[in-house]
Amino acid sequence: MTVPTDPAEHLSEAPSPALQSALSAAKDSARTAAYAPETLRAYAHDWQAFCSWCDEHDTSPLPAAPPVVAAWLHSLAPHFSRSALNRRLAAIGYQHRMRGLAWSSGHAAIRTTLRAAGRLYGTPQKQAAALTSQELRSLVAPAQGKTVDTLADLRDRALLLIGFAGALRRSELVALTIETVRIVGTGLKLHIARSKTDPEQRGEEVFLPRGKHRETCPVLALERWLKKAEITDGPLFRSINRWEQVGRDALHPDAIRQILRRRAKMAGLKIPSGERLSPHGLRAGFVTEAFRANARDEQIMAHTRHRDLRSMRRYVRRARLDLDSPAHLLDL
Repeated sequence: MTVPTDPAEHLSEAPSPALQSALSAAKDSARTAAYAPETLRAYAHDWQAFCSWCDEHDTSPLPAAPPVVAAWLHSLAPHFSRSALNRRLAAIGYQHRMRGLAWSSGHAAIRTTLRAAGRLYGTPQKQAAALTSQELRSLVAPAQGKTVDTLADLRDRALLLIGFAGALRRSELVALTIETVRIVGTGLKLHIARSKTDPEQRGEEVFLPRGKHRETCPVLALERWLKKAEITDGPLFRSINRWEQVGRDALHPDAIRQILRRRAKMAGLKIPSGERLSPHGLRAGFVTEAFRANARDEQIMAHTRHRDLRSMRRYVRRARLDLDSPAHLLDL
């Protein structure tokens, strides 16, 4: 994504104070609103790390010489994945664009270093394990021997079931509020005000029907949580302290990962080798299960709000691997 640098750079004369103020506001908006908050936080962290490295090596981070950037990436390569290196490279590019400085991430020195890093240290990237309906049942089942549901139990069940049935990203899940969720006779209507594929915040609607089984019905799970937590407005999913008191603010997106890990440990859930337990597994699991149930591509994409068919079919390809293997045709 290309972000405007300085709106005043193409003016033929110096702008008036009023115009300068408007131009500065436009520049600030381009700097912040064009990127997700999580992306900006990651870029800020990466940029600070690069500046510290440059300070240690007595060189300037701005403008950054491509061989210097290549050297920094080379020092990180043994400890980070290729995607992590690419993000750090993007952070440097972002800082240059915001200052109107020339920058090319495709410089030969950088390109060669990344290629070498992949050969020397590259390992297969672990994909998020696509969670199945059966695995979800184990995640939301009461702990063995427990007869009373705690607030955390009720919250976690509602969160995981809605995340799975809605194919929600974790940022979308924690952004849900009483005002954006409506329980109706046939199910649950969610208004997703902002998402990765809707940066202009036009908003999208997702409908979740009532479940076939009481223990895995997302609507019933939400009703139980809201009643016990006495939530009547504001964020749907919130923190709970040791005294069973419910907070006022929405959970941080990373809390979804922590909840999923804790529930998986309680359930004794084992993830296949080469995959990782991640909140994205709820979304990947929905696509996998929907495909196995013969849902059409357009049905899945309408629900998951994928804009790119290829992105959605990455999950489908994994689901089809064992179904469509030509090895079934061999007389073995």
